[in-house]
Amino acid sequence: MNIDWSLLPPGSRVLCAVSGGADSVCLLHLLKTAGHERGLTVYAAHCEHGLRGGESLRDMDFVRALCERLAVPLTVRHVDVPAYARAHSLGVEEAARKLRYAFLEETADALGCDRIATAHNAGDRSETVLMNLCRGSGAAGLRGIPRQRGRIVRPLLDVNRAEILAYLSANRLDHVEDSSNTSRAYTRNRLRLEVMPLLRQSYPRLDESLGRTAALLSDDEECLASLAEDFISREYDDGSLPTAALLGEHRAVASRVLRRLCPGALSCEHVSLALDFCTGSELGWLDLPGIRLRREGGRLYFTADAGRSIEERVLQIGGRTELSECGLVLTAMFLQKYDAEIHSEFKTLTLSCDNIEGDILVSSWRAGDTMRPARRHVTKSLRRLFAEQGYTQQQRALTPVLRDGAGVLAVWGLAVDERAVPKSGGRCICIESQKIEKDKGGGV
Repeated sequence: MNIDWSLLPPGSRVLCAVSGGADSVCLLHLLKTAGHERGLTVYAAHCEHGLRGGESLRDMDFVRALCERLAVPLTVRHVDVPAYARAHSLGVEEAARKLRYAFLEETADALGCDRIATAHNAGDRSETVLMNLCRGSGAAGLRGIPRQRGRIVRPLLDVNRAEILAYLSANRLDHVEDSSNTSRAYTRNRLRLEVMPLLRQSYPRLDESLGRTAALLSDDEECLASLAEDFISREYDDGSLPTAALLGEHRAVASRVLRRLCPGALSCEHVSLALDFCTGSELGWLDLPGIRLRREGGRLYFTADAGRSIEERVLQIGGRTELSECGLVLTAMFLQKYDAEIHSEFKTLTLSCDNIEGDILVSSWRAGDTMRPARRHVTKSLRRLFAEQGYTQQQRALTPVLRDGAGVLAVWGLAVDERAVPKSGGRCICIESQKIEKDKGGGV
């Protein structure tokens, strides 16, 4: 048999998923016997799904006896698939898969295993390729079942069912049959029991051919995904991409860029909508699974916090005011005599105490806000002030504005109002900013 031992480096600690079926019995026996020469430490795991009553318990008992005979430590878990499926609005098959893999990962962690081996074979891969083809999948789906995903490996992926049964016969190994595998209620079963036999009549080496197709498409997908990653590392900045650059890429690359940056699963229709959206120039939004994209200033924004703003709060004089929304902490203190110039970038603000009415509040800008920027001798709306600086909608929403009972005192990083400019020797308030470190839980 063509076992892919490269997936199991010498000295590995391997957790083998064992259902009791022919494939998993074959894999466990191979790992325990042939794997001994490679220094593998083998453990077994069996998940009892609570779906087939006495038959399911029979399978569990069979696996226990097999592992005792092979001297392989076994971990068993009982799960309630129907309850989980109802609670999470999932189909039974998907619920069982999620619970099974969660169990395998947790067990591998507990045992210190660096590999989890499952017994998917060449026939399983062929079925997956054809199912994904019928669904209209691209190269990523037509790769079929991956040989490795994280620490999950599939050493039997090039071995067909006939070879597995021959191995069991030669080694006098029993196995159990899952009666649900004969039910036509499941799509995969109908494909396995009705379609695959017909195809194999015309194409006796079907599994080998589809395996070759999957391998070729896997290479193509790896190449295209690498080009997409290169584009992202080159162009992605501040949560956005330049729309012209994205549209300039081949659709095969652009679609992978979008799928990589969007958290939800995107269909071909979603990708087309997003690329059409990029051709526009005015401010706009597009809702896709798990995210709202924003188009502004020739860029496409993927920031999940689009639309966020600074909640109004009182500036703490003699203390710290944390603005977690924009990742800043403001520290303010009274100065009895002003003797410095206004900071050129307004990263430090000095405001005269003479004309301040009540508390100083910090928030995002509001529609209708105006001010008279110092030394310009003209009243400007904050909307125009932001537009002159080329601020995006999100930059505007996350720029701190200081105000009192009479109106705007300052816009952080841009301007101080004429009435708040301190006079030499006058009493004032000095406000400094510091970025919140991301690893301390406050950055953006």
